[in-house]
Amino acid sequence: MGERVVEWSDLPKDLLPMIGKSLDARVDVLRFRGVCTSWRSSIPPFHAHSSRFPLKFPEPRSALESASMSRQPVYLCESTLYLLQPVNPFPTSTSSCNKGWLIKVQESNSGKLRLLDPLPNHKYRCSPVTPNTLNLLKFRVVELRKSHMLRFDVATPPRSETERDRDLSYRCNRSIPWVNKVVMLPSSAWTDEDESAVFVIFNWGKLAFAKCGDEKWTLVGDQSLEYDDIIVYKGQFYVVDHRLGNVWWINCSSLTLVKFSPPVCGLGNQKHLVESCGALYVVDRYFDGERRRMENNFRRRNLPKTVGFKVYKLDEEGGGWVLLKSLGDRAFVLGADCCFSVSAKEFVGCKGNCIYFIDQHESHIFSLEDDSIADLPFFTDDSRPFWEAPTWLSSANP
Repeated sequence: MGERVVEWSDLPKDLLPMIGKSLDARVDVLRFRGVCTSWRSSIPPFHAHSSRFPLKFPEPRSALESASMSRQPVYLCESTLYLLQPVNPFPTSTSSCNKGWLIKVQESNSGKLRLLDPLPNHKYRCSPVTPNTLNLLKFRVVELRKSHMLRFDVATPPRSETERDRDLSYRCNRSIPWVNKVVMLPSSAWTDEDESAVFVIFNWGKLAFAKCGDEKWTLVGDQSLEYDDIIVYKGQFYVVDHRLGNVWWINCSSLTLVKFSPPVCGLGNQKHLVESCGALYVVDRYFDGERRRMENNFRRRNLPKTVGFKVYKLDEEGGGWVLLKSLGDRAFVLGADCCFSVSAKEFVGCKGNCIYFIDQHESHIFSLEDDSIADLPFFTDDSRPFWEAPTWLSSANP
């Protein structure tokens, strides 16, 4: 019996919502709804669900018995990292390849997008790209991952048309210096608020958990340990401790930690978790002095300087860690709110076998080839970091 060909528009109507709601990326939802009329009507626009951000939470220090009675709320904000790649090379570019840029955007509750710097997570003062009007026929847009931060003070609704035009109705003003990492699961746009679970590392090593609507955070793990980083790896939460570099799996139902790997036993001062090509890595950072705790200090003074890194890959079959001498084509990015990996060949100006990181408020690059650290210099349109799109892109984006 021969195969039966079915038009996309003739798929069963009850099947379309199941397909559509399996899509988490904003761009994928836009493409799905653009297939035909029946597909468009099967699921609502993405922004109808993503407007749940920012989410209100108690201050993380409420988990500590000695915390102040003050209960100033904090807000969970979500950002998305994209690969933005031209379908055809632009004649104004000196490069004839189709390499792209890393774009990080945050969506307001009014549906507008703001462009962020992926490393320090600051808003660009002048955005060369207007994501709201990006022509998807000229650009390939791929969602790489989401990241989350807790911030103080979301502004009130706009008081005038000027404020509305400037999108001042959404403003997560101040980052929280004692909150080091935030991860959320699930991060699907279709998840209801009351199903959103968040883990944070705060006060330089305390691990806590809360659901949206909780009045207080719950401390998790061994309180005698300090935790450096947390990641969602293969759909599960994992943390790494500061002293030995043990990686622990978090049992979300019981809020207990289960040892997942042997210790890295690196002698570095700070450990980062990175997923790359389906494998788990620990990046051990070395300082020229002891890492200073900040608990209640708002000003960062006399911070130690980064002098090097070592990278370990988890050998799940052998049950140990392998010290790497090279990352090959991959580049690791240690951002303020998330650590991730990219393929250097996909991005303009990106170097493989390197680690991009922030140190003393400046962006730097570490080469595993010769263990050298260099500043990221001033860039022109033809030589920019791979997360900053060139100015000519705006003119090519009608």
